[in-house]
Amino acid sequence: MMILKPLVKGAVFSLLSVTLGLTSVFAAEHQKPNFVIILADDLGYGDVGFTGSTEIKTPHIDALAKSGVIFEQGYVSAPVCGPSRAGLITGRNQVNFGFDNNNVNPGPQFNREYFGLPITEKTIADRLAEQGYVNGLVGKWHLGDESHFQAQKRGFDDVWTYPHGGHDYFRVDLSSNEKYLQPLISNYKTPEPITYITDDTGNESVDFIRRHKDKPFFLYASFNAPHAPLQAPQEDIDLYKHIKNENRRIYAAMIHRLDINVGKIIAELKANNLYENTVVVFLSDNGGPGTGKNSRTVNAPFRGSKGILLEGGIHVPFIMSWPNVIKSNTRYAKPVTTLDLTPTFVDLAGGKITKKDKIDGHNILPYITGKKVGNPNQEMKWRFTVSASIRDGDWKLIRLPDRLPLLYNVIEDVAELNNVADEHPERVVKMLKTLGQWDVSTPQHLYMEGAKYKKIQLKSYDAQYRITQPIAH
Repeated sequence: MMILKPLVKGAVFSLLSVTLGLTSVFAAEHQKPNFVIILADDLGYGDVGFTGSTEIKTPHIDALAKSGVIFEQGYVSAPVCGPSRAGLITGRNQVNFGFDNNNVNPGPQFNREYFGLPITEKTIADRLAEQGYVNGLVGKWHLGDESHFQAQKRGFDDVWTYPHGGHDYFRVDLSSNEKYLQPLISNYKTPEPITYITDDTGNESVDFIRRHKDKPFFLYASFNAPHAPLQAPQEDIDLYKHIKNENRRIYAAMIHRLDINVGKIIAELKANNLYENTVVVFLSDNGGPGTGKNSRTVNAPFRGSKGILLEGGIHVPFIMSWPNVIKSNTRYAKPVTTLDLTPTFVDLAGGKITKKDKIDGHNILPYITGKKVGNPNQEMKWRFTVSASIRDGDWKLIRLPDRLPLLYNVIEDVAELNNVADEHPERVVKMLKTLGQWDVSTPQHLYMEGAKYKKIQLKSYDAQYRITQPIAH
């Protein structure tokens, strides 16, 4: 028996070692993924390489696109910054909680206590915090500047941002009342002086990854670029000196610097062996602004722009990378919306979305990987100031105040050049009724933008747009 004891101990130890080894392997294979959303601001659909740009070079963004899936029909929930971000950050169509408009310069009849993302709404950061994630916002917030709306009270642990939804790219001026010159805000450091705010946003994003590399994290890298003011380092502008249009030349330089900082974030993930198990999403918050064939932005092949519900205002560059799970060099052809990010991330983090959450998006990963078939977003709805729209399968209806409804098949007619409402009266009536029923079920607006924008946006539906790429030089 004395001989057997060491043998038994050895066997138990060996069995325990094997068990622990298998547990470690299982844990490694099922480790919670990190999440990174890289959001551009006012980026034209056709102004990055993977969507067809022949004039602006974006090698780092294109490499990210090749590493995962390109959403051929990627949509935002609104054609302007604030409402679009409210939908993205909650997974709910922002119209369903009254956030129809940008929260800028409200009329005197609106109460500033409600001038932001309602505190009754849970953010994606709130939900991920419940699953043990550390959350960081770096860059633009634009969901309310009053204290109860600020990101550090909406689930974000580390916040580096600025007020008023935008900023000068080079400077702060403490003596100025101009909104875009106000001081930076952070709850974990005293912000350094601005170098170039796109670089600073990239550097702070990299620093967040370094600080939190040993725990699951969510980084919301919310760039100001290439939103106005049009400002870029001279050496970047010189790279595009062949572009005659000065505004487009500077805009191209701003995208160049955005691309460099996307590369910086990806490089940091790789340097810390995090890239394979990090879900990285890149997209724009809405389409590029501007009408006419000399616009600085190109939303080709779509017609329309920021502020309206033609495809050019809401159909954006949209990619997702997760090397551990999503095959590289893939494309997904069905519609995907920013409302899908919250339920997708929460599910991957181990959380649950219930009917009580009233989430409008869907977990799209099973559709991307082929485990589910069908269209996760068969029906989508938008509403913004003077216009409203509904998409049902390939059909899209737009309702405007000064004309009969417009109907397009957006697969056959990507530029929405051929209004076929007269040919499909029953479809128009059905879609218009569904849109109207949604309309009357939504709450009152929390606030509205200045009335001057209504005429601007209505006029934009009749404007000319560049629906082909400019000739590269």
